[in-house]
This record gives sequence, structure tokens and C-alpha cells, in this order.
Amino acid sequence: MDTNTPFEIFLVATPGLEDVLCAEAQELGFAGAAVVPGGVSFQGGWPDVWRANLVLRGATRVLARIGAFRAFHLAQLDKRARKFPWADLLNPDVPVRVETTTKRSKIYHAGAATQRIETALRESLGATISPEAEVVIKVRIDDDMVTISLDTSGVSLHKRGHKEAVNKAPMRETMAAMFLRQMGFDGSQTVVDPMCGSGTFVIEAAEIAAGLLPGRSRSFAFEKLRNFDADVWAAQRTSGTTKTPTAHFYGSDRDAGAIKMSRANADRAGVTEFTSFQTLSVSDLTPPDGPPGIVIVNPPYGARIGNKRPLFAAYGALGQTLSARFSGWRVGIITTDNSLARASALPFLPLGPSVAHGGLKVHLYRTEALK
Repeated sequence: MDTNTPFEIFLVATPGLEDVLCAEAQELGFAGAAVVPGGVSFQGGWPDVWRANLVLRGATRVLARIGAFRAFHLAQLDKRARKFPWADLLNPDVPVRVETTTKRSKIYHAGAATQRIETALRESLGATISPEAEVVIKVRIDDDMVTISLDTSGVSLHKRGHKEAVNKAPMRETMAAMFLRQMGFDGSQTVVDPMCGSGTFVIEAAEIAAGLLPGRSRSFAFEKLRNFDADVWAAQRTSGTTKTPTAHFYGSDRDAGAIKMSRANADRAGVTEFTSFQTLSVSDLTPPDGPPGIVIVNPPYGARIGNKRPLFAAYGALGQTLSARFSGWRVGIITTDNSLARASALPFLPLGPSVAHGGLKVHLYRTEALK
């Protein structure tokens, strides 16, 4: 496969954030990006795959659709898998693993299909199969069509590579970036998170404002593929234009341990200069100097940390503080529970789709500028 020959590139989205990811992809120049079930799809070459991993804040992973064929039974799958041009992309000395899903197909046993493809890889390429392999071949058998994709990301893209400390109910960086986008954040507004935990919203906002690429600190599975071009990749990694943000980004939390964590994470991300963290209860929160910006918060839901009853008072206190002191600010609250959101007594806009988060369904409750 020639590096620049176009093929389908598929961006895996957090369920409920497909439209937001699509808007990000289009804005970053991935032409023809469109929402499809499970994510966003567009046509591109391998340099687009590398750049997508490097620059997209909302994608969970980037899959390269490398081929497809029909197979109606395991013997046919075996034969066609042996003829597949694996050697164009895979290095025999780099371990791989195969993950198969099957539906509406005569081949209904995913485990048996996986075994056939693994055997074909071993015998036709000399590949090592390992359950720990970073290079993952994803096989989807749907209506007897076998679609083969390479997971080019490796570790999920929410792992930016510079965050070591997390608290017990972390917001994934990919989700935080997309919620900030839904709040209209473009890097120019001040952001305040009064229950910042390990600092995800504050750090993402500061990185966006500073023009720091989300994938700058980590490695990717595509670096182990045969067609990887280290020179093109080096140029891509240094292509971002960093700038000094005009806004500042503030996190607070009543847990001193969370604040210590946030500061360490901001330091590793290189955004200490643009962020401030302090130990503070919600009722002591005051707006920073300067024009109104965005308050975004992912409070406890009860379903994941502790009991729900005491939370009504916490949401009520948050709403009171914001209503009394944050005139002109726009507010976003992420929660599973409509009754908890309502306890804040804030004037929320109509809800968008629910978003999958750690086995739960959450919504972003947004306001216009508070009166």
C-alpha cells in the first residue's frame, strides 16, 4: 500500500460525541469527515493517519481500514487470509494480536475466526501472535463481509502521555476536550473548574489555548508498521504552532491531595505557567479577575462515588455560588442525574445526546451567560 494512496480512516468516538468529533476533524483539515455508526470516517493516506493520532483531541483511537473480502465459511476465511498482503504493512518481528467481531454472518464464531487469521499470519508472514501486542488487527465480519483494520493508536488516545496521577473518578481527556468544545471554548476564554480532581478540564483547556498537540508526549502503534516514515512523522510532530495563551485556567477542589495531583499533572503537560490550582470549597469560590469565561465541572454523581443524598446539597451550593458571583459566565455541569442538575437551580439549555462514561450515561447541562 503506497503511503499516500487513499483508503478509509475511521476515528473511534466516545458514544454520544460523534458529531463533536466530526466537527473537530473537519476543522483540522480532514476533508470529507462524516459521522458514521461508532465514530467518524474519511478518506486519506498514511500521513493522515499519523497526523490524526497526533492532533485530534476527541478521538479514542484511529483505525486504518486496510482491506476487505467476502467469506462464507472458515475454510474460505483461512484461504483468503493467507493471500492477504500482510507484508505490505506488518513487520514479521513485531508481535500482533487479532480481535474479531461477527454478526449476521455464516461465520458466527468469533474465536474460531480469530484462530484462522492468527494461523494465516504465522504461516504466511512469520508473525508472532501475542495477547500483549501493541499492534492490533481488528477484524469485523458483518453480513459475510470481512473488513480488516489496523488499530494505529495502540494505547487509547485519552492517555496523552504526561498524566501520571488520577483521582478515583477521572474524566477522560478525550471527553473533556469535546465537552469544552461543546461549551464554545476556543482557547481565548478563562476556564474555571471548582471540583477539578486531577485537573483534566483545566489542563486540556490550557493545552488548547497554548496550541500544544495532544499526542506530543507519547508513542503510537503505527511507529511499528513497515510503511512508517520517521522523517515525515518528525516533521508532523514539530509542525504545531505554540503560543502564549491570553487567558488563564483555574482549578480548585476541597481535597488537598487532588490539588497536589493537578499541579504535578500540569507541570508534566508543560502548562504550569497558564494554570492555577488551590484547595477551596465550592462555597468559597470567587471569579478570577478579567472578563467572564466558562465554568465547567464534573461533580460526583452518587452512582460512582458514595451516596446520592448528600450530593443534592453540594449541587445546591454550587448553583448558589455561581448564581450569586459568576454573572456573565457560562456554566457546564456533567452529571448522570437530572434531579441533581436541577438541584443547582441553574437555567439550563435543552440537553444534547447522552454520552457514555465509565458504564454510565452522562449529559452536559449548559447555560447561557448567567444573569
